[in-house]
Amino acid sequence: MSVNRVQMTGLEGDLVQVDAQAIDALERKLRGRVLLPANPDFEAAIRIWNGMVSKTPAIVVQPLSTDDVREAVRFASANGILLSIKGGGHNIAGTSLADGGVTLDMSRLKTVEVDVERRLAHVGPGCLLQDVDRATQAHGLATVLGFVSETGVAGLTLGGGFGYLTRRFGWTVDNLEEVEIVTADAKVRRAASDEHDDLFWAIRGGGGNFGVVTRFTFRLHDVGPEITGGVVVWDADDASDVLAVYRDVADAAPRELTLALVIRLGPAAPFIPERWHGKPVLLVLACHTGDPTDAARDLAPLRAAGRPIADLVARKRYVEQQTMLDALQLDGTHNYWKSEFLPRLSDPLLETFRRQGEGIASPMSLEFIIQLGGALADRDADATAFGNRDAEAIFASAGCWWPGDAAGEKDGAWARGAWEALRPYSTGGNYVNLQTADDAETRLREAYRDSLDGLAKVKTTYDPDNLFRVNRNIAPAKEPHILEI
Repeated sequence: MSVNRVQMTGLEGDLVQVDAQAIDALERKLRGRVLLPANPDFEAAIRIWNGMVSKTPAIVVQPLSTDDVREAVRFASANGILLSIKGGGHNIAGTSLADGGVTLDMSRLKTVEVDVERRLAHVGPGCLLQDVDRATQAHGLATVLGFVSETGVAGLTLGGGFGYLTRRFGWTVDNLEEVEIVTADAKVRRAASDEHDDLFWAIRGGGGNFGVVTRFTFRLHDVGPEITGGVVVWDADDASDVLAVYRDVADAAPRELTLALVIRLGPAAPFIPERWHGKPVLLVLACHTGDPTDAARDLAPLRAAGRPIADLVARKRYVEQQTMLDALQLDGTHNYWKSEFLPRLSDPLLETFRRQGEGIASPMSLEFIIQLGGALADRDADATAFGNRDAEAIFASAGCWWPGDAAGEKDGAWARGAWEALRPYSTGGNYVNLQTADDAETRLREAYRDSLDGLAKVKTTYDPDNLFRVNRNIAPAKEPHILEI
């Protein structure tokens, strides 16, 4: 590779001139490759889901091995360059890119190895949820992942993670057995309950603050391959009656059942009559991983509520359930989200939720409440860095629109207003993976609550110079900590 001297962004936002020979030397050490803006693959490598984020790194490194990751970390550290890590590129705040920095694009590290006998899955950091679900469901096994199949496993997990299986098995990080991670000193470490347990505690929710994970190992559970799932849709005018039934069904639900409420404008989908296209509708997504007879009994009151426009609840493959929301998360849309964890759902809370749904302008925007609780409370509050084990549900307002959509642009303000209206009902916590780039430092404290000071101490031990700062950043603590090797 032959390039001129490259101007890059330093750790403090200053400009750093990096000698072309240093970049050439980096590329020679890699099994993977280095991409510069002139490379035809560069644009694809920096494309991320949230179209509101526009950042261009100076170079992209696409590693093919853990050693490649180590070399990239050494390069960024030695030159004092901003370093970002891109897994699935699905983070709302756009933290997988840094203007003028080095982006580690992990997309080529995409292996999934399923150990059926030990019920473990060894997962590469470039994997999407669908990669893991397909591999594990071939054996009737699953771990706790999110709701959109094109989400990256790495970002989801490091921020805590939740999905349809959370009520049975806890947060995604509760199902993480160990990781292989490259820390700021470019050393490879195994973090688990019996080795570097402080680091293992921190990465289970602390985001990308502590290094680059090059392998995740997840605990697997018997799930599927078929479950009972789908969606029931009502006219939003029926929302008050349906919400009351929803709360009763949710309160009585076994851990095998998870219910999600959604208010949005009716999509032009074949299962929704045309008269409701573009009109406010209420949806309940259901996933029941228990016995089919139990599922029919548990869901019967909800399916009988009001006058459903459509009822698509049926026996289906779990991997199909995991793709149901993909159409709402299209690459390139503008996204502005806000979230709060909620205690038990009250009448005033649900009424506020209903009223806020009336303000949605864009067909892509929505607000949701997803049922949690269950297994979350089985562990101590401080078992992992990501706590929030008092949450019985999560609320989020999601302003989503295509670039140039004037009506949709109003939904950024709507999302913030809906969040402010629901915030008085919060547990006090929020989901760090749904924080936006403009969230204040106080939101980080609210997300981690009592864990934040402990995270700062672990940060000081493993990344005292804050090399890994392109994220929802946890600054090192002021007092020194000595790393034990």
